[in-house]
Formats: sequence, C-alpha cells, structure tokens
Amino acid sequence: MSIPGRLVAVLASATALAGLCGCTVQPPDAEGKHGLPVHIRLPSSRGPGPARPPSDPPAASAPAASSVPPSASSVPPSAPAPRVLWSRGDSGPGVRELQARLRQVDWLFDGPTGSYDDLTERAVSGFQGKRGLPRTGRTDMVTWQRLLAMTRPPGKWELYLMGGQPADAPDPRCLTGRVLCISKTTRTLRWMVDGRTVSTVAVRFGTESTPTREGVFHVYWKSRHHVSTLYHSPMPYAMFFSGGQAVHYSYDFAARGYAGGSHGCVNVRDEAAIARLFDEVGVGDKVVVHW
Repeated sequence: MSIPGRLVAVLASATALAGLCGCTVQPPDAEGKHGLPVHIRLPSSRGPGPARPPSDPPAASAPAASSVPPSASSVPPSAPAPRVLWSRGDSGPGVRELQARLRQVDWLFDGPTGSYDDLTERAVSGFQGKRGLPRTGRTDMVTWQRLLAMTRPPGKWELYLMGGQPADAPDPRCLTGRVLCISKTTRTLRWMVDGRTVSTVAVRFGTESTPTREGVFHVYWKSRHHVSTLYHSPMPYAMFFSGGQAVHYSYDFAARGYAGGSHGCVNVRDEAAIARLFDEVGVGDKVVVHW
C-alpha cells in the first residue's frame, strides 16, 4: 500500500477508536510530524465512579459522640432515699432506744422519754452532720446503722432513765380498796381503786444510805406546799405514809432523772400528774411499797 493509502487507513482506525471511547480528535492542523493527532485522550484504567447529580448538597458530617445527649433509658436511675424509721412526732420503744444510744455518744442529754421531740431531732441532725450524712433530723436506715455500729445495746435503766417503764402486775395487796401501789422493780406508782388502775406515774426512791421503806402503810398527812424541815428542800403535794417519808413532786427528779435519789421519799417527776393524784388520794388510803 502506498504511503497516502496507509495514512488514510490509520486515520480511519483512530476515528473508529475515538468513537468507541468518547474521545475527541484534534483537527488536521494539530497533527504531529508524521501527520498523526497528538491529543488523543485514552480511557482511564479505573472505571468511572458513580455519578452524583450536581444539585446534591454535600453530606453532613456526623456529630461527635460527646455532643449526642443520652436517651432517658440510658441514664441510670438515682439511688432511692433510705427508709425513714422515726421522725419528729413518733413515739414508742424504738424511739426510746434511739435516745438511749444518742446519750451514749453525747448527742442527747435529756430522756430517754420515748417521744421524738425537738431535742431528739436536733441530736440526730448533729450526729448526721458530723458523719457527712444529710442533716435531716430524721432517723433513716443509714443513720440508724451508723449509730448501732458506735454504741452498745442500752440496759433497762438506761432506757427508762426518766421513767416511763411499763408497770408490772400489781401486788396482790393492791387489789382491794384505794391503794397507792408502788413497785421498786419497775419504778412505777399505780393509783388503784378496787383492783382497777386509774393512773400510773414514774417514781424514784431513796439512795442506799437512805432507802425507801417497803411494806403496807396508810397516808396519815397531806401537805400541798410542804418544805422539809430536815433538808430545807421543797416537797410539793406531799402525802406522808411512814415517818418523814412521803410521795411528793421532786424538782430534782424532773431535772436529772435517776441520776439522783431521794432521802427515802417516793419522788414523782410529772407535776401535773401528782397534782391530780393529790386531789384524789385521801388520808387513810393504803400505800403498798414492794419489789
């Protein structure tokens, strides 16, 4: 084949290849020195990527993990508040033990009375604050467990330091007539009429050096505003039953409880109760002091 004929064949082949690849062929004026096109674009060895419409917005980047708020289901529930055992206004043996234990650690100086009053509330609040607990003044399970770990079980007299101990069964000698039935075991005085208990009060007795006599006596004298001629101490609502020994109100018993003692008399710390008793008991009524 002549040179012009071969040139025509080459150009025909290039034109066919360009049609298959979508490329363009430069016009004849851009030929090389051999008359071949110099800007033939060949297809890439990599396949074309997926097409994206020009109008699509750029994909938004995902927010950082720390900026995503946790869902309600993923937040752990807060610990429940400890159960409250006793609070102001409550009463009973549990409160009495609480007060006795607070006395052991010097957070309470009155009582025990068995009633959760303002003094008990302040003592509990102080105990809580000292140990880093919420100062609620209410005795919850956490506060109670901490107090138990620091104290010992209170004894009988610690629980009833200010009186209030349940009375025992009345002495058989108290079951007839009008009787002041006085128990040294439970430190209580029952006012009884024909075997029925009308009222009960806490009492205190004489010390070891001046003990209260035991036995059956009778009220022989009453003195509402009595003052002891021997000790020069007031003895309001005195009801004498054996020599100089009497049932009467005691300011010292009201203030100090069983930390003190009498010179043989039967002390009452509840002034309102002894005032009523003074009006009801008559000269000649029986007095029984027993264990």
